[in-house]
Amino acid sequence: MGVLINNSQNKLRIRKIQVRKAAQAILNALDCPKGELSILIEDDDGITGLNEKYLQRKGPANVISFPLRDVNFPEIEHDLLGDVVISAETTQREGNSLGTGFDKRFAELLIHGILHLFGYDHEKSEQEADEMEIKASKLLKIIENSSFTFS
Repeated sequence: MGVLINNSQNKLRIRKIQVRKAAQAILNALDCPKGELSILIEDDDGITGLNEKYLQRKGPANVISFPLRDVNFPEIEHDLLGDVVISAETTQREGNSLGTGFDKRFAELLIHGILHLFGYDHEKSEQEADEMEIKASKLLKIIENSSFTFS
């Protein structure tokens, strides 16, 4: 199955093949080249509905992950990783606000979402947040060196 991409929004043009290649590069770097995940690209309304329904949080999120691996049972390994949902609208707003642009912000959110599928968590402790940030920085360098363009 590999990496499935579904672009449910129509406000921004998204290069799905570039998203797929970047996700595969991330999986390769995480020593999980056969990992299977789906990436859903939504608008703010779409991700708001998911955020409220599944996480009981109000408003749009930039990225949401739904892992299928059970971090409580790491010995049970399988290639099904889960789903990553990214809001294209929020990505564009944040990229503009941060001065990084859409492509870099999208790469950061894609990495962030995939790391959550691998059990990384920035909300439990400062140490875990630091570990996640270090791993994300290394992965971002790989993506930036590959010059992916998502929009």
